[in-house]
Amino acid sequence: QVQLVQSGGGSVQAGGSLRLSCAASGRTISSYGMGWFRQTPGKERDFVAAINWGGASTYYTDSVKGRFTISRDNAKNTVYLEMNSLKPEDTAVYYCAAPRGFCFGYGCYDDVRSYDAWGQGTQVTVSS
Repeated sequence: QVQLVQSGGGSVQAGGSLRLSCAASGRTISSYGMGWFRQTPGKERDFVAAINWGGASTYYTDSVKGRFTISRDNAKNTVYLEMNSLKPEDTAVYYCAAPRGFCFGYGCYDDVRSYDAWGQGTQVTVSS
């Protein structure tokens, strides 16, 4: 089973930037896609971004396109989420996740049920 440890996040003013990292151990993630989700109190965990095993394909929810960038360094077994032009509505707990198997495209990467390993969560707070 893969273990995911997140770092980064914090508080920033609107328009600012933050970077989240997700380091994997227990299993190499180089053969798997990875995803980021976010959750606010009382709401479901929502898809943010995903990246395929090699990094050539990325997927984003519409609200973050052009502002967030997902990337990965397979040599470091780490996935990143660069968040720019942050808005107050981006405030949430962010989770990285590893899918239970092969994933391909939207319909898989953006479905929370595709994932069976989750990071501990990182609070991101954007003030206006």
